[in-house]
Parts: sequence; structure tokens; C-alpha cells
Amino acid sequence: METEKITEPDDEISLIDLFAVLLHYKWLIILLPFVAAVAVVVFAVISLKLPPEKSPLPNEYTPQAHMLIKQSSSGSSSLSSALSSSGLGSLASLAGVNVGGGSTNSSLAVYLAGSNPLLDAVTDKFDIISRYKIQDHVRASSRKMLQKTLRASIDDESSVFTISFTDTDPAFACDVVNFVVDWLSERFDTLGLDNNKIQKENLEKNIQSSYNEILRLEREARSLGASVSGGSAAWDIPSITTGSARLQMELEAQKQVYTQLKTQYELLKVTMQSEQPVFQILERPEIPDQKSGPSRGKLCIIVVFAAFFMAVFLAFACNAFKNIRNDPEAWGKLTQKPEK
Repeated sequence: METEKITEPDDEISLIDLFAVLLHYKWLIILLPFVAAVAVVVFAVISLKLPPEKSPLPNEYTPQAHMLIKQSSSGSSSLSSALSSSGLGSLASLAGVNVGGGSTNSSLAVYLAGSNPLLDAVTDKFDIISRYKIQDHVRASSRKMLQKTLRASIDDESSVFTISFTDTDPAFACDVVNFVVDWLSERFDTLGLDNNKIQKENLEKNIQSSYNEILRLEREARSLGASVSGGSAAWDIPSITTGSARLQMELEAQKQVYTQLKTQYELLKVTMQSEQPVFQILERPEIPDQKSGPSRGKLCIIVVFAAFFMAVFLAFACNAFKNIRNDPEAWGKLTQKPEK
């Protein structure tokens, strides 16, 4: 029984045919990447030689500042324990309101770094609108521009918070980062996230108030004593004696309060020395002497490879067009007019 051979049309593209196409258009594949390489190198050199304000691809500098964000604050509990052990727990409320640091301090720092109040503060401080020649929707445009150049990130493991700003002027970029660091530090203090700082400020106010009260009572006691020595009427002596005794009691009580507040203040200073604040500046930005971008070498490589693949694509496109042009049936389909 004879077996019939089934012949199938050979629609497979031979590698030899592909290589033949590439060989036929070898000059296109060689010259296009070469011209692109020369052009991109000339462009890179020109952009490097021109001043930043005129260069199409100026050098950029990115100074950074690093802060340590404390995730929780234990200053209140440790201070309370110290006061209890010293017998001064009855005045713990004078230390201030308890505000927990919580575990969202890092997220809060990142949010504040991109918030509109900070962006507007940077815009007003450094006249961003005039510096970058923003004309349309100046407030919204300045915010969008700063959001692209002002970066904030947090390392979850170390809780190190990083602020960076990119600009063609390294000194200007450094000044912006310094301003942002100070703004965030003040903002954290305003929000009252550091219990120790709040308690310290409240204690200082209370100590000063108690000291002023002691001075007032002493002045009043001296004034009362002067009236007695000046020869007051006999009927005024009982009231003067009663008033003097009252002043002495108030003065002694106020001195005890002052002593307790000072003791509490010294305990708090010891606590603050053993604990880190919620927002601690680890490293201020420095004026960078090395650019952070752009990478002109990488740009040259990308352009050359893109030109090479474009040349290969054009080679196959030209070959396909040539084949269609030599095929009357296929060419007729392309050139025939549509029926009305």
C-alpha cells in the first residue's frame, strides 16, 4: 500500500532570508546608530558646557537631610514613675497634658513633607514662582513643581526619615532642605507629639509663675511690715497681724510649690537626657559637589540601542515594501480605488 505524501505550503521564514535582508541594508543598520551616537554625544557635550539656565540638559544636585523619627514616647510613664518614687506624684498634672506619640509619627512626617502648608511656605520663602518663571495657576503649578523635586522617604527598619531636594543650583537646593527640616521640627513641636518637650515648657512656665508669686508675696509682706513700723493706728494692729500671718502662710506654701516644681523639672531633664526626642535631626544637608543627574553616558547608550533597533525595523519595513511593490497583485490591492 502506497503512502501518499502530504505536502504543506512552506510559510516559515528562513533565518537565511532574515540575515539576507539585514545584509542587504547593512549600511542603514550601521550608519543610523553611528549618526545617532555622534548626535547624542554632541548634544551631551553642549549641554555640559552651557550654563545651567541655558543648557537643555543641565546638571542636577540633590542634597539630603536625615532625621530620626521616634515611633512612641515613653517620657510620660518614666517621669511619672520617677515622681512617684520621689514622693512628688501629687503634682504630676502640672507637668502638662499627656499626648501620645503613637506609631504614626513616620507617616505623619511623610505627609507633612508633601502638605500644602509646607509647599506654600517654601514657595513664599524662596520666591519659587519668580525663580521658575511660573505664570499660569501660580499656586497650583508651584505645588506640583515642588512635589516633583522635593522628596521624602522613611526607612521602616531604622525609622530614619530623609528629605531631599533637586535643583541645578546646589547651594539653593541645600537652603531649601534646611528650611524644610526646620519647618518640620517646628511643626512637630506645635503638634505636641513630644511629651517631654511639652512637660518641660509647662514646668518652666509654672516655675516662673510660682517665682513671680513669691516675689509678690514678699513685696506685700515688706509693705505690710513698713506700715506697722510707720506707726499704724491701734485699731489696725489686729488686722495687720492677721494679714501678716496669712501672707507668711501663703509664702511658705508657694515656696513649697516652687521647690517641688524645681525638683520635678530636674527629674524631667534627667529623663530627657536618657531618651531621644520624637523628631531628632541626625544629619543636616551639605552643599553637594557631585551631580545626582542626569546620566549622560546612560543616555548615549539608550539612544544608540534605540537607533540600532529602529534601523533593523526600517530594514525589514523597506524589504516588505519592496516585496509588495514587486508583487502586482499585492500592489494592486494597495493602489486600487475603493468602489463608490
